[in-house]
Amino acid sequence: MSYPKYDLIVIGSGPGGEGAAINAAKNGLRVLVVEKLPEVGGNCTHTATIPSKALRAAVGEMMALTTKSLFQELVKPGKLTFQQLLRGAESIIRSQVTLRRGFYERNDVDLVHGTAHFIGDHMIEVQHGEGTGDRYVADAFILAVGSRPYHPSDIDFSHPRIFDTDTILKLGFMPHSITVYGAGVIGCEYTSIFRNLGIKVNLVNTRSKLLSFLDDEIVDALAYHLRERGVVIRHDEEYSRVIGTDDGAILELKSGKKIKSDLLLWANGRTGNTSGIGLEAQGIVPDGRGIIKTNPYYQTSVPHIYAVGDVVGFPALASASFDQGRIAASHLVHGKSEIKIDLVPNGIYTTPEISSIGATERELTKQAIPYEIGHAYFRYLARAQISGQTAGVLKLLFHRETFRILGIHCFGDQASEIIHIGQAIMAQQGSANTLLYFVNTTFNYPTMAEAYRVAALNGINRVFPDPQQ
Repeated sequence: MSYPKYDLIVIGSGPGGEGAAINAAKNGLRVLVVEKLPEVGGNCTHTATIPSKALRAAVGEMMALTTKSLFQELVKPGKLTFQQLLRGAESIIRSQVTLRRGFYERNDVDLVHGTAHFIGDHMIEVQHGEGTGDRYVADAFILAVGSRPYHPSDIDFSHPRIFDTDTILKLGFMPHSITVYGAGVIGCEYTSIFRNLGIKVNLVNTRSKLLSFLDDEIVDALAYHLRERGVVIRHDEEYSRVIGTDDGAILELKSGKKIKSDLLLWANGRTGNTSGIGLEAQGIVPDGRGIIKTNPYYQTSVPHIYAVGDVVGFPALASASFDQGRIAASHLVHGKSEIKIDLVPNGIYTTPEISSIGATERELTKQAIPYEIGHAYFRYLARAQISGQTAGVLKLLFHRETFRILGIHCFGDQASEIIHIGQAIMAQQGSANTLLYFVNTTFNYPTMAEAYRVAALNGINRVFPDPQQ
């Protein structure tokens, strides 16, 4: 019996799958995309990045209005429901789905919905429902199956007061208090969102400080601002038991503490969606968290099967996943890839937000690299004063002898936008990547971009201090 034959089958239509499918199609391959959800876009569009960032934006707009006396009673946090704040996300998701479906149609990429699993080296079966399935054959496969929240077996996630980072978006009431277990990126983002809604938040961190992969100064600033807004942060804690009650959830910690709140948000880790795909029979064995090991071109241990996105682990960013998919497709077609993702900025949508790229002070000190620092504090920038968003800093780390930029760290309003100016300069070769670019470049005034000139001049003054000061 013959089955539909493709050059490439991509499993998953999130950023990684989309980047792979479109790049492969543009290179002349016949491509099929399999998506388990009813619409394209993957978890990024439907349960993670888009809805959570839309919620953050809605909360930000509400906060801005509450500073104006005319609207304070109309938009008081307690008068708005969680689902009302999420309504804006629905139209954004619909727009994103329409846009992304159009990408596949214009590039002649076939699309089917269902759950895929391997039944041979070059064959998958896609289940559309109970007892039904279609089989497809391909020369190569790219796995872009994403990840899901990690669920310890001793926690009852079916309890109405216990949520993970996917189910929290279905919250049907506005709690007075919440405990967030896990202080990674997602945990810190939701902590900011809920606290800005006026909800009491306990943030329980299993490590000694927040977001330890970031520069220490930025981490300290985030912790300060969260505490200033009333968040209770508990470091170096580990749960022993979670108890759901009729009116809330109790988190028992190994240190002996018990924290009672209206609900618990579990935000401690994610698991790759690799179970049930039949990978082991193909010779691919994910680790205990469902992560697949790949080479620099995202090939697995089986040469004709690639993996991209969250399922390969760090950095697990939508932006990086898209380019990983493009790299995998390029390697499949050409045996190489010119796409580089060695300068990937991170964007953390706390309030204020964080973005960084390159080395931290801790890393440079450990490597014995002679660096210097240039700061631009937002409170001194005219544009920040005009907007009222004066909390924040742009920090440039540079080699004190060559002035080469080694790292950029931003904390404050629009940080994830501001970072890209520095990213573009860091990507340049030779003398084009130095602090002097920012010293000798004219920026619009007043703008947040001007922070680069201010930080660069501050850094130059540290290397060549005024002898009269």
